[in-house]
Amino acid sequence: MRTRNFVLAMSLVVATVTLASFLSSGSGRSQTASADREATAPVDAAGNLHVPADYRTAYEYLGSWAIADEAGHGSKELHEVYASPGTIEAFRRTGEFPNGATLVKEVLATATAPMTTGTVSHATELKGWFVMVKDKNDDHPGNKLWGDGWGWSWFDADKPLKTTSTDYKTDCQPCHIPARSTGWIYTQGYVPLRR
Repeated sequence: MRTRNFVLAMSLVVATVTLASFLSSGSGRSQTASADREATAPVDAAGNLHVPADYRTAYEYLGSWAIADEAGHGSKELHEVYASPGTIEAFRRTGEFPNGATLVKEVLATATAPMTTGTVSHATELKGWFVMVKDKNDDHPGNKLWGDGWGWSWFDADKPLKTTSTDYKTDCQPCHIPARSTGWIYTQGYVPLRR
């Protein structure tokens, strides 16, 4: 009986120390999310971006956009958007993207055909990625792919490590001008960001 009580007492001590350590370090989940975001940040010291290899498994699914086909029914492209770990929770809490948050938009070609549910567009192949990294501190002031609070880059499907963008003001930002009031991101299209 004494051995059993000793084991129970030691288990309680270990659990108490573990809990105290967790609580004194702040919110364990937020720190883990922040550490995950930094570990998977797709940027080197010079500010060169790349597509994170693990975005489909390690990132959070943010939402989809269907780009209408001008010549008929259906979509000409699908855009699937992912956010680095902890981004959605932080945005819900503060109403803005945290520093270092990474957004990856997959741009997919489509095919459209009649199905029993109606005319349907589905993804056929990857065309490329658009990657943005939140930069509240202006960490790369001399780099033309960084500015207005973000790092910006387009990547062709066969080159996830080398951007074809040369200047965010001409290559990337024009598509985001209507979203200037929401921090250059079309937040209204992302249901997970809603509180």
